[in-house]
Amino acid sequence: MVRQAGHEGFAKYVEALASVIGHADRRGPLRDYCTGLMLPGERKSVEPMAARTAPARTAAQHQSLLHFVGVAPWCDEAVLAKVREQVLPAIERAGPIKAWIIDDTAFPKQGEHSVGVQRQYCGHLGKTANCQVAVSLSIANHGASLPVAFRLYLPKSWAEDRALRHKAGVPREVVFKTKPQIALAQVRWACEAGLPRGVVLMDAAYGYDSQLRTGLSELGLSYVAGILPTTLVWPAGAGPRRRGKPLNNTGRRDEPDLRAAHEVARALPERAWRTIRWREGSAAWLSSRFARVRVGVGHNRLMPESLKPEWLLIEWPENEPAPTRYWLATLPDNIGFRALVDLAKLRWRIERDYQELKQEVGLDHYEGRKWRGFHHHATLCIAAYGFLIAERARIPPSGPRSAAPFMIPALPEGYRPRGSALAA
Repeated sequence: MVRQAGHEGFAKYVEALASVIGHADRRGPLRDYCTGLMLPGERKSVEPMAARTAPARTAAQHQSLLHFVGVAPWCDEAVLAKVREQVLPAIERAGPIKAWIIDDTAFPKQGEHSVGVQRQYCGHLGKTANCQVAVSLSIANHGASLPVAFRLYLPKSWAEDRALRHKAGVPREVVFKTKPQIALAQVRWACEAGLPRGVVLMDAAYGYDSQLRTGLSELGLSYVAGILPTTLVWPAGAGPRRRGKPLNNTGRRDEPDLRAAHEVARALPERAWRTIRWREGSAAWLSSRFARVRVGVGHNRLMPESLKPEWLLIEWPENEPAPTRYWLATLPDNIGFRALVDLAKLRWRIERDYQELKQEVGLDHYEGRKWRGFHHHATLCIAAYGFLIAERARIPPSGPRSAAPFMIPALPEGYRPRGSALAA
């Protein structure tokens, strides 16, 4: 049951979510599902959550939660909007939104039948593996961050297979899009929805895509984008020689001034490098050695006359034999060095989000195979996480952490959830 100290706030929060899910008979399962995600426990899949939220009628509760998350046609976007409405004011107590963070997260899978699963790069494991991948957009400041859009990446093999689509319940309007294309669509939606704007942050898995970067600029957004060391740029003072023709990013012989980012880094004088600290860590301030230089960035579909200078930011830690990270940033030429580094490093918040979404509320515990259930579960995990964010924002940094708002109910004797290490 919910502790009295946190009961009223949680009940009010869930009631607001219930106002956008349609039928009144969905309110009980919504409350129970969110409660199950908040309860301590080894697994946050439907079966163990049913046992924890209704120990006396586990089988009936199991069916109720299964139907609610996997079948009921409530709208993920409406629930996420209500989460945003309640959580954004709490996030902004620490200051205005500074960044929109593009990223993705992977869900390793043993079988081949879950929607969107195939062998692909799995960041969770750091290698190619059988997994699902979802793309997200988060809003962030230095105090907190919250995912505001979340969509499964559907590989081409799935998108073009009618039988697989039908079996997994993939909506007809969902077509194949690359991950950067999904991310750009999410950013475009966020602009149209009027979310408080921030600098778009992304790692090299997205920053390498020139069409994504161009699309962000066309939306009037600045970015700090991780790039590959082989990305070609014009160092300050150099520029394209051919006027009036589209540039290409493979023609080093056509554009002799183009250099790879790692070549620019190696050519910088020692005085260009500075040790900068950007955030207080658990034990000490985080710091590293950086250099920055203004560059032009050429890519296809860009006309030379529209070329605008960008920052090339490079990180080269003292104990490393070569630079370790590179970013392009469309930020003003008068931005402070530390402010530039601080924004590049703010992307750490999404890594913290995914860690807590998986460890605290079971984002990666869903065992269903269909499109609707996958997204419903993710939406409810984000909703539960949003409540935790709002609760933390009420406590000053020097204040004590509040007790968890939930107590673990007694489980049926001998109960072992599927997937548990205790289940033989």
